[in-house]
Amino acid sequence: MSDDKQRLLIVEDDPGLQKQLRWCFDDIEVLQATNRAEALAQLRRYEPLVVLQDLGLPPDPEGVSEGLATLQEILKLAPRTKVIVVTGNADRDNAVRAISLGAYDFYSKPIDTEVLKLLVSRAFHIAALEQENQWLREAHSTQLEGIVATDPSMQKVCRMVEKVAPTTASVLVLGESGTGKELIARALHARSDRHAQRFVAINCAAIPEQLLESELFGYEKGAFTGAAKTTPGKIETAEGGTLFLDEIGDMPLPLQAKLLRFLQARVIERVGGRHEIPVDVRVVCATHQDLAALIARQGFRQDLYYRISEVTLTLPPLRARPGDAVVLAQTILRRVAQTQTRAPRSFSDDALRAIQSHAWPGNVRELENKVRSAAIMASGAQITAEDMDLVDGTGEVPVLNLKAVRARADRHAVEQALAVTANNVTHAAELLGITRPTLYDLMQKLQISVDAAQ
Repeated sequence: MSDDKQRLLIVEDDPGLQKQLRWCFDDIEVLQATNRAEALAQLRRYEPLVVLQDLGLPPDPEGVSEGLATLQEILKLAPRTKVIVVTGNADRDNAVRAISLGAYDFYSKPIDTEVLKLLVSRAFHIAALEQENQWLREAHSTQLEGIVATDPSMQKVCRMVEKVAPTTASVLVLGESGTGKELIARALHARSDRHAQRFVAINCAAIPEQLLESELFGYEKGAFTGAAKTTPGKIETAEGGTLFLDEIGDMPLPLQAKLLRFLQARVIERVGGRHEIPVDVRVVCATHQDLAALIARQGFRQDLYYRISEVTLTLPPLRARPGDAVVLAQTILRRVAQTQTRAPRSFSDDALRAIQSHAWPGNVRELENKVRSAAIMASGAQITAEDMDLVDGTGEVPVLNLKAVRARADRHAVEQALAVTANNVTHAAELLGITRPTLYDLMQKLQISVDAAQ
């Protein structure tokens, strides 16, 4: 059962405190429970996004903390629920342990209703964002195996894949390294009439020039030193299926001519051979290079370009896909959590902000590397920005809030001006292009003081 109502479950055995808290949150639907059994029953029936739980529940007959046991049961039953634990001043150790078990936050008594309301409001906001991301992922995720996309430009690419896959058209996939070009090639194969046959991939940049020809076209016995037997190449091996030529922009010019002949005649000759061998294969090519620039520098054949690019798919970099980084990161983390029992199952607030603001020069490949590494190294129940190594040079998480960004920039400028002018406020104001009173006001606002203001 789920709807749009904000529901807060309060797990508290003190009737007086229960009443106080219900009054505190009179603007949302409040559910109440006094013990673990009641809490789990309410959780199953109403699915509240946020739980406010007293850790000081009486221990069970075996002496196990009822509060921590309740927390673990709640998170096991509803791992996305935000649990805020309430503790006594002398119970900080249990509060820290609760956080390590997966609690969203903790608050120490005595109760300050305004602070508690702020914590709960923030928890609802984060839970709603995570729920929205999940809905977006389910509503906009593609049907292409291994590809997750909510951004319209990437969705457009996926629709093009679905249209061109059943045809015989040659496809050129363009995009930066790590954007998923091979995934697109595999999706083309999986959606084609050739899906029951082999998908054969070769990276033209990873094989030395002198070996690439024999890798592609095969060789006859005795064709060169070490050719002890006749060996089919990748093109023959892909008979009836799909051949994926990755980084075709790195293919040497002499070999480009031989590939062009194959694409035109659909026959090959092995190295050292004299007989033409017909091959039925679909060719999909990919590169991160600018082929138009290569053609202008005579580094790539224009006639080959036209042959391999009957349809061109251009994959946008991850930084140009708003929202996709977070959705992808959560998808990757879920996959990791399925294979590693101790892996965290969620990201902290600062990690989500850092993922969203990072430029991801390595694109999806870099993101996957960061998430997998952080899932192994994280010591808490959530992955933080620090776990993902996404803090900036000052050890701070990138800030997206414009007010905070401006305050940080103002502080940096004022401190630099004061340093350059040896704390002479008048000269610093001139350097900043503002009046002395304005600088004093700014210093007071930013809580900047100087020992010898002039």
